[in-house]
Amino acid sequence: MPFKVGEHRLLIPGPAGDLEALISIQDGAQKIAICCHPHPLYGGTMTNKVVHTLHRTFFNHGMNTLRFNFRGVGKSHGSYADGIGEVEDVNAVVSWVAEKFPSLAVGMAGFSFGAYVSLKAAEYNEFNFMVTVAPPVERFYFKQMILPQCPWILIQPMADEVVNPQSVIKWFDSLNLKSETTRLIKIADASHFFHGKLVELKRQLSEVLDAFNL
Repeated sequence: MPFKVGEHRLLIPGPAGDLEALISIQDGAQKIAICCHPHPLYGGTMTNKVVHTLHRTFFNHGMNTLRFNFRGVGKSHGSYADGIGEVEDVNAVVSWVAEKFPSLAVGMAGFSFGAYVSLKAAEYNEFNFMVTVAPPVERFYFKQMILPQCPWILIQPMADEVVNPQSVIKWFDSLNLKSETTRLIKIADASHFFHGKLVELKRQLSEVLDAFNL
């Protein structure tokens, strides 16, 4: 194991320079979940509370986790690159994880802008599972996207003031995916940032992770 048990702050080499990251390690982990934050130009960082909730949920399920700042955020080098460069950031992080933790299955998760980037990264990488929260289907190009070939959980807050819940549901339903490997979770009365609903987010995600044996 390249890291001791605990949380470590580090820099990962990326295509535009170093990427600031937080990695959380525990004994006996067989998976590692990479978590992507919301839009860099609107205050999104790896310490976002929704991203933190995803991290805690995965960690409580026995996984290691890795959160990182996209280029231009925090101590990460570079500048915002319209989602294209940010997918390259994810690819670099996945390659780093594969080198440092070759025995671990890699899961991918993202919130808002991070959900879009995570799905795009699935076109270039094989993931053990995918979790996307409030994907901005009206703001980025989701049509003809190559979908992940792994268990996929989509979570949509139903009082979302940033991403239209009905547009997300309509898009997801149009994909005609197999219910055995995909799940849409609708969280009632939850805003985009899950104010007062983070515990419910964690609870419902935990239930589906258990159902999928993740």
